[in-house]
Amino acid sequence: MDVREFEDLIGRLGEDISRWPAEQRQSAADLLASSPEADRLLSEARLVREALSSPPVRAPAGLTSRILAAAHRLAQEEAATPPADAHQPG
Repeated sequence: MDVREFEDLIGRLGEDISRWPAEQRQSAADLLASSPEADRLLSEARLVREALSSPPVRAPAGLTSRILAAAHRLAQEEAATPPADAHQPG
């Protein structure tokens, strides 16, 4: 097994090598023992799984309302302020 095949198997079978078919588990173990790149790929795949399985980050209560109110205030201020070149003779 080479690193490219290992990466493909991670993508298809997941990063939990203990769930892979026996032949592929042994080849993966051999590759991991000799390849820092394969080890890096496995670590990255585990990080991705952990990130995707962690609970979603929730915004504080009222954040959406505060953002919309601030955007509305800014839009009103911009509408009330004449463009910088409006007072120059043309």
